[in-house]
Amino acid sequence: MKHANVNGVELEYDVTGLGEPVLLISPVVADGFLPLVFEPALAARYRLITYHKRGWAGSTHTPAPVSIEDHAADAAALLVHLGVRRAHIAGHSSGAAVALQLALERPEIVHTLALLELSLLSVPSAAGFLQKAGPAFAAYAAGQHETALATFMSAVSGLEWDACRAVLDERVPGAVPQGIKDADTFFGIELPALSAWTFGAEQAATISQPVLSVLGTDTEPLWVEVADRLRAWLTQVEDCTIEGVGHLLHMQRPEPVAKSMAAFFSRHPLNGN
Repeated sequence: MKHANVNGVELEYDVTGLGEPVLLISPVVADGFLPLVFEPALAARYRLITYHKRGWAGSTHTPAPVSIEDHAADAAALLVHLGVRRAHIAGHSSGAAVALQLALERPEIVHTLALLELSLLSVPSAAGFLQKAGPAFAAYAAGQHETALATFMSAVSGLEWDACRAVLDERVPGAVPQGIKDADTFFGIELPALSAWTFGAEQAATISQPVLSVLGTDTEPLWVEVADRLRAWLTQVEDCTIEGVGHLLHMQRPEPVAKSMAAFFSRHPLNGN
């Protein structure tokens, strides 16, 4: 991967393809968007920018707190570093929170937003999910990082760990050992930042960009409720449902996710702005 020095940190990043730029922002799986980079629907038509947020993989690790706002500022600085004045922005889970924050703070560089199961922990169903994920937090507190990651990813995906790991190993080789290395960032920095992040009707009223909300049919109630909230808050939201998948939707079934994103971007071309 290449390296960019921005905002006093070094971010690992990669750029593939040609065409309108698309910035892809991942959550706990640092290279979670890797399956989409190889999907023809996106790869043949767009300049795909992936990167590791600060604290993940080989990007600079800074002590807590690192807020969603900090990540949004880093994303904006990376686009400036690459000479990108305006881009499609896609994010998954907490990465979708970063994408939305980027649109709030730097609307001039965000052309569209593709949100893959935005994680918003202020909705009522978040309490039930956090309770379900409780054993993962206990394992992390006990220093059992491998168990913590496995337990959390099972709770997130709705899959038994063996099935979840099989998806990760196939679609994002190396994701599990890297996730174990990144456990301190995820449990100690990222989740607290996401818990502190606020987004509601007031913030949504300032979002003018086209928004795609992508949801798996087999996902947890948390993300169903968040998708409902987005539909209520954003009159311009376009919904897309992917059959037979949960929160790891773009890793489980990358082809339909890539096609839905490409179709959305093509409906809102950058050169038409």
